Amino acid sequence: MKKRIVFILLSLVVMVAALAGTKLLQFQTMMASAQAYSPPAQAVTAAPVRSETWEPRLSAVGTLVAVQGVTVTAEVAGKVTAIAFAAGAPVKAGQVLVRQDTAAEESQLRGAEAAAALARTTLARNAALLAQHTISQAEYDTASASFEETAAQADNLRAAIAKKTIRAPFAGRLGVRQVNLGQVADSGTPIVTLQSLDPIYVDFTLPQQQLSAVRPGLPVRLSTDAAPGRVFSGTVSVVDPQVDPATRNAQVRATLANPDETLLPGMFANVTIALPAAGPVLTVPATAVLYAPYSDSVFVLDRKPGENGAADSTVLRQQFVKLGEKRGDFVAVASGLKEGELVASTGVFKLRGGMTVTVDNTHAPDFNLAPAPADN
Repeated sequence: MKKRIVFILLSLVVMVAALAGTKLLQFQTMMASAQAYSPPAQAVTAAPVRSETWEPRLSAVGTLVAVQGVTVTAEVAGKVTAIAFAAGAPVKAGQVLVRQDTAAEESQLRGAEAAAALARTTLARNAALLAQHTISQAEYDTASASFEETAAQADNLRAAIAKKTIRAPFAGRLGVRQVNLGQVADSGTPIVTLQSLDPIYVDFTLPQQQLSAVRPGLPVRLSTDAAPGRVFSGTVSVVDPQVDPATRNAQVRATLANPDETLLPGMFANVTIALPAAGPVLTVPATAVLYAPYSDSVFVLDRKPGENGAADSTVLRQQFVKLGEKRGDFVAVASGLKEGELVASTGVFKLRGGMTVTVDNTHAPDFNLAPAPADN
């Protein structure tokens, strides 16, 4: 009985040892496989670092302003008896827009002109009598003062009549009519807006660090969503000599031709100032940059020689860069890269340094300096 028990115990020990040995061998095999495993190469799109000549420029957001713009108003109170303009029509300087009732002033003017004529005759007569020493100098002075007074009264009435004939102060295009025939327009009542549209101004601001590069005469290009696809040209006309202490910006004004009056006061516009000096810059696709708060970086594709007769491979190297201006699908690189280097151009958020990759540009996007996305 004791021999049977010993035999069973020995059998159990042998079985446990065999199982433990088998598991240990399996673990060793798995560890060796894991150490020898190399992940397959990741397919990436790549683009070369290119040297291009970019025209230096400054960009800003501006507002269009009429060279001359005013709301024409009634200067004195009066009833509107005639409206001599059409809303939205162009007008010349001095063209009559509205006439107010002047019947009372005209009747008073006739009396004032008669009194002035009589005073003029009396003054001429007294001048002759004074020469003959028939009247005193005081009588002549009284007649002269009477003539001046009656003439001034007539001139005052003529001025009142003229004020009730409202004219365009300058040439331009009218807006919406704001008075009606027969309406009693008080002093200051708006009648119509008048804007001079050709040429037209665009006002914008630039930070103080850019002001040294801006001067009158520099070319300006303007675009607005009110005229898609069109670019309007002009020149810088004024740089404000005062910088706003709150924003450290200064106002700049440019003048643009607007013969077809496409541009209207109050419109929003994108403004670009072309600076005279152009120079080479290194560019990469904007999608090749991994943006981060601490520093921006790109993944450079380096060739790694194979070991023990193995083929060469391509690995990624994360390179920190200093970026410059962005244009279209590209961004300028101020430092960190060399011309001709290959960088991963898309999907950089899922890459890491040291990865083995292969280049596959089959589905690479078409990068452009002036992209025009299709409106689908």
